[in-house]
Amino acid sequence: MAFTADLRRKADPIWRRIAAHPFVRGIGSGRLTRRRFRFYLCQDYVFLVEYSRVLALAVARAEDLKTMGEFAGVLHATLHVEMDLHRRYARRFGISTATLEGTVPAPTAYAYTRHLLQVAASGTLAELCAALLPCQWGYWELGTALAKGQRPGRANPYADWIRAYSSAGFGDLARWLRGLTDRLAEGAGRAERDRMRRHFLTSSRYEYAFWDMAYRLERWPL
Repeated sequence: MAFTADLRRKADPIWRRIAAHPFVRGIGSGRLTRRRFRFYLCQDYVFLVEYSRVLALAVARAEDLKTMGEFAGVLHATLHVEMDLHRRYARRFGISTATLEGTVPAPTAYAYTRHLLQVAASGTLAELCAALLPCQWGYWELGTALAKGQRPGRANPYADWIRAYSSAGFGDLARWLRGLTDRLAEGAGRAERDRMRRHFLTSSRYEYAFWDMAYRLERWPL
């Protein structure tokens, strides 16, 4: 069994809870309140800012030019394509660029990005890939499942979100990161693979917590 397949098997209870979460189901049905989705868009924007920093560290940690170039390509696409699309999509929901950029990270969003940055700063590239994988792979899995559940002719205000994360391009990115993680795991020692598993499970838990944060409109208590 491939290393990432084993990771996915171990995380299956978490990923099942994610797929069943009312926020995710609400995107699929189109019944999620716009207030909750607007909150999610703002928090996801600040997540992408920190995610870009993580990708920049991945470029620095890569040991060959090919992998450096691949991560640099993902970083460029995130900064100059995905974030621009995010801003334009947010405007459709009445969110200005100034509002996005002024968003204060909720506790869960802050904690998740600190987790990724900590792994990027102190771990190996293999550990970083394992920590990133639940976001890339998980979104593609969710997007694909939600796309299959769409009914022809039924209007869904979140249809573009579903199309984006079920697209062939996003699937290619998830498969690339999964393949890289498997290759790096082959050359990793037992202790490093254990850390990779721990980071993958922690990020999976944060993925669930991020959806739950958006559903609850999480705020700092003080």
